[in-house]
Amino acid sequence: MKQGRRGSKKHGSGPAALWLLLPLLVLIMLKTNLLPQVARYSMLGSPPSAASTSTHGMTNNVDATKAVAAPPIISSKLTCNFSNHQSNTCSMEGDLRIHGKSTTVYVVSASTYRPENATIKLRPYARKWEDQVMMLVREVTMRSSPPGGADDPPPPQCSVRHDVPAVVFSTGGYNRNFFHVMTDAIIPLYLTAREYNGHVQLLATDYEPKWIAKYKAILAALSSYPVIDLDSESQDTVRCFPSAHVGLESHKELGIVPGLSHKGYTMVSFRDFIRSAYSLQRPRVTPVSRSAGRKPRLVMILRRNSRQLKNEADAIAAAADVGFEVVAAGPDDVSDLKRFPGVVNSCDVLMGVHGAGLANMLFLPHNATVVQIIPWGELKWACRHSYGDPVPDMGLRYLEYEATAEETSLKDSYPRDHAVFTDPLSIHRQGFDKMWNIFINGQHVIVDIDRFRGFMKQLYQSITTE
Repeated sequence: MKQGRRGSKKHGSGPAALWLLLPLLVLIMLKTNLLPQVARYSMLGSPPSAASTSTHGMTNNVDATKAVAAPPIISSKLTCNFSNHQSNTCSMEGDLRIHGKSTTVYVVSASTYRPENATIKLRPYARKWEDQVMMLVREVTMRSSPPGGADDPPPPQCSVRHDVPAVVFSTGGYNRNFFHVMTDAIIPLYLTAREYNGHVQLLATDYEPKWIAKYKAILAALSSYPVIDLDSESQDTVRCFPSAHVGLESHKELGIVPGLSHKGYTMVSFRDFIRSAYSLQRPRVTPVSRSAGRKPRLVMILRRNSRQLKNEADAIAAAADVGFEVVAAGPDDVSDLKRFPGVVNSCDVLMGVHGAGLANMLFLPHNATVVQIIPWGELKWACRHSYGDPVPDMGLRYLEYEATAEETSLKDSYPRDHAVFTDPLSIHRQGFDKMWNIFINGQHVIVDIDRFRGFMKQLYQSITTE
């Protein structure tokens, strides 16, 4: 150190020499990425976000044209998948601008741009094979522009900047049917948004406030930020994101195919997520000892329109007689998502006639049992497809009670020599509407109590120990 000081005094021309070396030093720093971070971002064409996060997690409104200088051109990417049977989806990253009023996503300066695909439209709902319901879902347009920004007209400027990804979906469709909400929206939202651990902004078309309120526990577990209502955005609002998904990943009805999930999600992991979202305390069922004094709990889902269990009081009494503690749950109980998930989670068995209420199996503890009462009319395959096949992947057990010709209200409407009884499949062959109107919406179930009691005894024996 002392030698260095002496040397600096001796060579009085040192400062001048340093000035001559300055250009060389700058060149070295450029080559070795030693410039400050802001300069590096500028060089890479990706300036840091000018927006800060509000207390609600949503970025503060920033006029991008005034608050920050115009950003350099960023190479964007847009990829879409239209081959999935359940849903169409597009993913994108780069300079993305979402104009809610027109439901348009601008993918600016896209390296994936092709003139024939400059405009892509899809409806962000996971039931694309049903044309009738899809026509009720608002269409989202994605417009990509070629590299270089040679747009005419140019894309709108950002008025709000977000520093988290966006997921655009619809709360329309079959939004009042619990089975469809889980199948078409909630499970697909989990597959698409869960990987961000809350750091994702959900944007909804066909925004339904009651739907958002009803499922707020799940939505809050998926995203730390309030869901944005795209339908009510002002004409001047343009939200900019670093990446986005339009449409939701979906695999099958009330299920997940782990091999198709790039994060390896399963229905067991989804049910763990649901249990956490609703703070459900019981993770799994343990066999009940018949001598311990505690009865296994059974929740009976009771319908009030089609497919009623007409002698429900006798059926409940029969279940109680063989040793169950029965919890009767009507439509008002089932629709109360503040209370009912906890009720189901406290039970060992969930039972009901085929219908959307059976989807509440999602709240059962692991190893619990689902019992589906299948109405008359060769409906076993269809009923199993919706509520039987998904059960094993959830870590649950499945049993079914299939009604006979003596256990349907149709015997009061059709003679016993009618095809409804002699050849139900011929009714199926007359078309979906015919089958639906007779066997799904047109009948109730009246179980044979002696037969039903025998079934319940077998169920009781299978879930209890000595």
